[in-house]
Amino acid sequence: MRTLIKNISVLAGILDEEQYWRAGKAMSRIETIEKAWLLIENELVADFGKGNAPEKKAVEVIDAGGGIVFPAYCDAHTHLVYAGSREDEFMYKVMGLSYEEIAKRGGGILNSAKLLRKTSEEELFRQSMERTHEIISMGTGAVEIKSGYGLTVDDELKMLRVARRIGETTPLTVRTTFLGAHAFPEEYRNNRDAYVDLVINEMLPAVAAEQLADFIDVFCDRGFFTPEQTGRILRAGAKHGLQPKIHANELASSGGIQVGVKNHALSVDHLEYTGDEEIAVLLTSETMPTLLPGASLFLEMPFAPARKMINAGLPVALASDYNPGSSPSGNMKLIMSLGMMQMKMLPSEVLNAATINGAYAMGLEKTHGSVTRGKVANLVITQPVPGINYLPYAYGSDLVEKVILNGRVAASRS
Repeated sequence: MRTLIKNISVLAGILDEEQYWRAGKAMSRIETIEKAWLLIENELVADFGKGNAPEKKAVEVIDAGGGIVFPAYCDAHTHLVYAGSREDEFMYKVMGLSYEEIAKRGGGILNSAKLLRKTSEEELFRQSMERTHEIISMGTGAVEIKSGYGLTVDDELKMLRVARRIGETTPLTVRTTFLGAHAFPEEYRNNRDAYVDLVINEMLPAVAAEQLADFIDVFCDRGFFTPEQTGRILRAGAKHGLQPKIHANELASSGGIQVGVKNHALSVDHLEYTGDEEIAVLLTSETMPTLLPGASLFLEMPFAPARKMINAGLPVALASDYNPGSSPSGNMKLIMSLGMMQMKMLPSEVLNAATINGAYAMGLEKTHGSVTRGKVANLVITQPVPGINYLPYAYGSDLVEKVILNGRVAASRS
């Protein structure tokens, strides 16, 4: 099947076949073609260029109407599968309680775990599909979904089955992450190493037996899993073929970045507390720093030092952290705006961070994240706007006209 997109004002996010991320000064570059066209064939980008569209027979012609076309967002850190909501905790936060204080009162992750355990797999799928359709309509084409609200063998498996099912029943590209080490259940509060043993000896083998996860993650931070416990879990996950990812340095300088790099983590995420030592370690690695400004905004916490990282020569990815407690939004356009407003990134940097670098943080850099011949045709068509700099500038406006996933229209305003 062939689809031709014509009347594109700006085609943005073009990369050569061998470019799999952008780092340092290169993050400020976005290749574009003005007055462009793009041809899709068999779900892939077949060709594109400037001027009049080629005389090729196409089954479908899409008129971009003078809108911008750019790669669909690659959201490399979400907790999209969860039950219920936690708006009461939002109120407690406004009243002055910290994230850690709310957690100590039985809120936070443990609250979501209680709700999830009471929710059937089918109902969990129904709720999660509502959020899935929402993020697709806003331009997300690939997403990583973590478990971590089950904290028992059966409930972690339930979450991962739902995440896999989302990828099988929608055009969204889904990568799944086992995050059994998200928090310590109440019954293990005074015997934390026993819970680590449960994750390693019971949860991991069950997840691997059903082939439910691509990655393994650990919340390595103050009050949660120590670097030593994190290392044990990551090494056990590697034996089951799961590549590491890390929650690190959200609450303090935890040592999580170092243990992540040591264990060849594909990404280390959050990184609100990141100094010169951590940056130096990251510069020696192929690990993607993935920043989550939505959580910083919602929790009124420091924002990760993106500007310092980029100036040092690092790549940076941006992700939504869509979850019920600290970032209840999957709006990647808003995330780009926060990258500019709060982390002093440039428009081109936030777009690279939300597309090609996000794809790398999910292991999808060879197939997603850029306008490249032979890559999956996951694209956003905007309404007519002045240029790509307008996207993060208009932080509250829905500018999406159409979303194309796997070469087909997945969402449309009209």
